[in-house]
Amino acid sequence: MEQTMTESLTPLVYPADGEQAFHQALQRAARAYLADGHRYADGSLLARALVLLVSCAGFYTLSLMQQSPWAFAGCYFLFVMMGMLLNVVVNHDASHNVFLRAPWANRLVGRLVTLPLGVDPDYWRVRHVDFHHVYANVEHYDLDTEENGIFRQTPFQRWRAHMRYQPLYWPLIAALSLPYVAWIFDWSDRLDKTPLKAKAVLPGRRGWAVFVASKVTHLLLVLGVPFIVCQLNGIGASTVFLAYAVSQMCASLWVVYLLLGTHWVQAEFYRVPETAVMPHGWYRHNFSTACDWLTTPRWLRHFTGGLNYHLTHHLFPGWSHRHYPALAAIIGPLAAQHGMDYRCIGYRELLRQQQRFLQQMGQEPGIDRGSQ
Repeated sequence: MEQTMTESLTPLVYPADGEQAFHQALQRAARAYLADGHRYADGSLLARALVLLVSCAGFYTLSLMQQSPWAFAGCYFLFVMMGMLLNVVVNHDASHNVFLRAPWANRLVGRLVTLPLGVDPDYWRVRHVDFHHVYANVEHYDLDTEENGIFRQTPFQRWRAHMRYQPLYWPLIAALSLPYVAWIFDWSDRLDKTPLKAKAVLPGRRGWAVFVASKVTHLLLVLGVPFIVCQLNGIGASTVFLAYAVSQMCASLWVVYLLLGTHWVQAEFYRVPETAVMPHGWYRHNFSTACDWLTTPRWLRHFTGGLNYHLTHHLFPGWSHRHYPALAAIIGPLAAQHGMDYRCIGYRELLRQQQRFLQQMGQEPGIDRGSQ
């Protein structure tokens, strides 16, 4: 079933597939764990977000006070990195309406913390929640794995000779991913060139005003104001632009390294079924397309925004990531009891298997390298 990027997508159905017992046991255990608590951010997470926000604003202000190009670049780099941390720790939860209780408050927070990166939070939310979460690793439906001719990340995509080198140029692709989202995906979505057209994101003139105002504010924040102030401080425009480019690419590299391998490591990929009915249930699909990984040292999980508990996040997207360690501890034993393949590995193993996946996808189909 070939579908172009601009076509609307027929909803796919996940059959029950004998998963009811696991679902009921998992939900009972989750409710017992939560008891009198709630699914949203707690005081500790809110305080961490405030510290990151103050740090982000502080490093930005410091960068504008510098007389030395190197000092400016260092402070500016930390400003963007704090902005990325805010997106990882805050915006991911806000996109699922679990950072704060009110949906409008989550959208407002998302709009604020994405300004340093230039990504539109509403379009990213719909891509992430309505497409990636529902159809992870399903060809044409998971918009995170769209074919682009440069980088092959599913066995169903066309192979090109240069892709044999993708394990080598993969970091460059990762570094350009977020800028690509901000300036290609966002505008393609806005101009109704993608399946998001059916979702009516940011409709009408008001939607256009919000979208354009956010893009302009981003450019003023990260380039316009620094250009003017740094010129007064004797720092050239080329230094500002270079700091911007390097910082954005490093931020992109950082978040992609946290995320994408979780859907590549020993994961399955699926074509769109002719009947629009998937060959398995929703739980089995998530277990076959994602895994959890552990941070070393363990305290680093407070700064991954739950991305390391990625399978857990797919099973409980309506819970703040602060609950994921406890939920993962529940999922593991129950999965074993009900024949689900729960995978949780170390980060080094994640990187090793990610590299193996990139090598496999870079091989010309039909050629068994192991026999040569």
